[in-house]
This record gives sequence, structure tokens and C-alpha cells, in this order.
Amino acid sequence: MTPKLILASSSPFRRMLMENAGLSFEAHAANIDERAVEAPLENAGATPDAVALVLAKAKAEEVSSRFPDSLVIGSDQTMSLGDRVFHKPKDMADAANHLQALSGTTHRLNSAVAIVGNGVVLWQHLAHAELTMRPLTADFIARHLARVGDRALSSVGAYQLEGEGIQLFEKIEGDYFTILGLPMLPLLKKLRDLGAIDG
Repeated sequence: MTPKLILASSSPFRRMLMENAGLSFEAHAANIDERAVEAPLENAGATPDAVALVLAKAKAEEVSSRFPDSLVIGSDQTMSLGDRVFHKPKDMADAANHLQALSGTTHRLNSAVAIVGNGVVLWQHLAHAELTMRPLTADFIARHLARVGDRALSSVGAYQLEGEGIQLFEKIEGDYFTILGLPMLPLLKKLRDLGAIDG
């Protein structure tokens, strides 16, 4: 019997990616405090990659504890500029600071995905995308944030590539799925290998 698939996420974007791929699944948010999981890792000097992987596995493991007979997919994404890891901006001033820090630089999105069955991590994968932001003036940042409003507070980088945020960039390297935080191609391959979807 094919195991039931569960996405350990409340993200509409990740659900959309799974639905568009034709997967049959349920979505259940993980009951974990992400900042509480992250803080000791960052204090210990963990890399942005390691933080993303730990969070992806923690989400899948928590949901797996409630649905042990299912295959649970957990994912997470960190955003880094060198050694600095970014978090969602607290307010519009913080969003402006994010964009100023990213202006004229190349930052990295670190997207991790894990599959857990009956509490056991069966597979994990990490993918990267690199995004180069064009140089931005303080005046342009202020005008941009005035146009997009509170949407800037909903993403770690204070931008939405699917909206006006695309105007901030001069180069993007990496696939669409990795940028949205769920590397679909390696995930689909592993689900086929596990017999969870039609091969």
C-alpha cells in the first residue's frame, strides 16, 4: 500500500508547488518554535545550511510523531549574506535595513528538504540559489517599500520575486523551486524511489 504523503508546512507557496506537481497529500503545520530551534545552533556557529537542514528535519519529525504511518516532507530555507543569517524584518525600518545590506551584493537562499517516516529521517537534501541585487539608493528603497507595504515583512529578504521585488535584481542563479523553498526535482525523484508516487 502506498504511504500517505504529508507536507509539514502551512506555506501556501509550498502547497502550490506540490499541488501543481499533481501530488496527493495533506498539509499539517509543525508545532515547533523555529526561533527556539535556531537560536542555539546560531550561537554555536552553525552554518546557514546546517540550520536549514535541522529545521526541515525538526518539522517533519514533529508531524511524523502525530502521523507515524505517513511519509512526512519537511522543508525550510535560510537566507545568508556571507556568514550573516537574515530573519524576517520586524518592521518597515528593519525591511529597509535588510534591503540596504543586500544592495549591490549576492546573497544565498539555502533550501533544505527532508522526508521522515515513523520518526526516522529517510532522506535529506540541500539546494542553493544565488541572487544578485542591483545597487539601490536609500530613496529608491523608501519608494519601493511604500509601494509594497506590509508584504515586505512576509519574507526574510523583504522582497517578493513574484511581485515588484523582481525589480531589485540584476542576476538570479538557481531554480524556481529552490527559491520558493522546496527543491522539487530531487524530492520527486526520492518519492519515486520510495514508491510513494507513480514511477
